[in-house]
Amino acid sequence: MSSSVELSSSDDSSDEEIVLEIIMRLPKPRVVRERYNPLNNFDDHEFKCRFRLSKQTFLILLHMIEDEIMHQTCCNNAISPVNQLLVALRYYATGAFQEVMGDLIHIHKSTVCRIIKRVSVAIAKLRHHFIKMPTSQNEQHAIQLGFYRMRGFPTVIGAIDCSHVRIQSPNSDIGEQFRNRKGYFSINVQAVCTSNLVITNLVARWPGSVHDSTIFDNSMLRAQFENNEFGKCVLLGDGGYPCRSYLLTPLLNPRSESERRYQKAQIGTRNVIERLFGIWKRRFPVLAIGLRTKEDTTMATIVATAVLHNLLIQENDVMPPEDIVDDQELFQEITTLPIARQNEVGNAVRTNLINTVFHI
Repeated sequence: MSSSVELSSSDDSSDEEIVLEIIMRLPKPRVVRERYNPLNNFDDHEFKCRFRLSKQTFLILLHMIEDEIMHQTCCNNAISPVNQLLVALRYYATGAFQEVMGDLIHIHKSTVCRIIKRVSVAIAKLRHHFIKMPTSQNEQHAIQLGFYRMRGFPTVIGAIDCSHVRIQSPNSDIGEQFRNRKGYFSINVQAVCTSNLVITNLVARWPGSVHDSTIFDNSMLRAQFENNEFGKCVLLGDGGYPCRSYLLTPLLNPRSESERRYQKAQIGTRNVIERLFGIWKRRFPVLAIGLRTKEDTTMATIVATAVLHNLLIQENDVMPPEDIVDDQELFQEITTLPIARQNEVGNAVRTNLINTVFHI
């Protein structure tokens, strides 16, 4: 009798161990954590400091891209367009690692990677609405007037220059093409801006080793000027560009008083592009810290931040006071680039301008 009781007890214990082992092998139950929403937890100033734009501008941007980034499903607790945009903006504002970004609203770093690409592409698609050269005479005249009021330089519709955006080393055979003259990997970004720092043209696809003048020579912008689409309007560039009839550069050795006046006006007017790069990278530090994403995502991110820059100017969404760049830190009268080959027609146009407009 006792032996049968002991056998029954042993069987019960064995069954419990089997059940316990089965339970231990079962997958962990999925836990859906409540997502943090900074839109409701920060006031407007705190929100702007963290995401680089006001709540009002955020809602305007969200309305523009909401349909593009919304998941077409209600399953699996899909991340809302609001949270997707917040993640991307926080990435632009910090350049932090994706795992750190995921901690913001409790999502995995792989999801952050997909969100950054998804949102950046959606914002970059708005470039035709926000980044465009002036085509009508009224638009061109307004931009020319803005430049003329700066230093008295006539017929200018844009200042042009390039800036390097740091990236991680591309894992491919062409990786060394992205190493620039300063020794780090980058994309050389060409931009044209107006006197009020609006970006009107952007090229963000060339490796860091490519010279500024090469990017311009292979751009659609040069073809438009060659086809006389902008009439007698001109661009202002530094010594790294060749002097042309539509692209005026500084003199190598100004001698006469007229040449010195031209030089001062040209450099002072062109300085807006240096200010643009400083403000652009200061507002979106990911451009200064460096991008650690794939090439297509990196290029989309650069264009997206340029679109955001123009949107913020359009909405008069000014930077926080602590992020305003000092103009004196950005003003450089001597270019570090080698002087490019000059063009006879460009020299003639420049000389005529010196002898007429800047002549004493």
